[in-house]
Amino acid sequence: MKNSDAKTSDEIVREAEAWWKTEIIDIHPGKIAMRGYPIEELIGAISFPQMIWLMVRGDLPTAEQSSLLEAALVAAVDHGPQAPSIAISRMAVTCGVELNNAMASAINVLAGIHGGAGQQCMELYADAARRMEQGATLEDAVEAALDAYIAENGKVIPGFGHRFHPIDPRSGKLLELVEAARAKGVVGGLYSRIGQQVEAILERRKGKRIPMNIDGATAVIYAELGFAPELGRGLFILSRSVGILAHAWEQSQQGGRIKGPMPKSIPYTYAGPARRAVPEVK
Repeated sequence: MKNSDAKTSDEIVREAEAWWKTEIIDIHPGKIAMRGYPIEELIGAISFPQMIWLMVRGDLPTAEQSSLLEAALVAAVDHGPQAPSIAISRMAVTCGVELNNAMASAINVLAGIHGGAGQQCMELYADAARRMEQGATLEDAVEAALDAYIAENGKVIPGFGHRFHPIDPRSGKLLELVEAARAKGVVGGLYSRIGQQVEAILERRKGKRIPMNIDGATAVIYAELGFAPELGRGLFILSRSVGILAHAWEQSQQGGRIKGPMPKSIPYTYAGPARRAVPEVK
């Protein structure tokens, strides 16, 4: 390296300081600020949902926005030990790992099929909204968005229908809260209309009602509040982590060692070859 190309010590320090660039937190000895707000002023003044909004969005929500976000987070915290992620957290604890390891094991399976429907539904809603911006009617936009989604992903529509609940008891209440928020001018109601139109079109196409589930309803709320679809799964994980922690802790109190997915009295199904001799190796 030529001397003219050598960096000064000040240049090296500036380069190091710029390596991790963030608008989220400013931290110095004795000082912490989140998005510009001193942490000591936030503590005791805002709720956890408001903190989530601040960290992700960069500003503080109104009380009404925070309340709607909180409702969505509360609704999705748990769905019983039969949910794969919850079961994994409990099994992990019986293998001797700590709570944080059990939580990580559970969260790592929240992907496209288990835990991903909310984000996928937000993407479907966003596609319909874009088509409406381009001049399509609500019905035409949703029809086209559904067709595009099915062509790319198959016939299962995220956010509608439930393997366990004929009617999801959570979605109706959430949609009521969205409507109340719309009446107050907190949200516009576009994504609620899109979600209800999806339900109507699915019923017409299939000849039976495929009701909106928790993922479809929380997708409405997150979209109405202006969250990008890419944040949908992360918001769901923040919610479901509460249930994961609760189940992992309960299992640690109940005890048990190396619990599998089924009791030992229930066998699995073997479908391989019948018992056979190992051939002689020459």
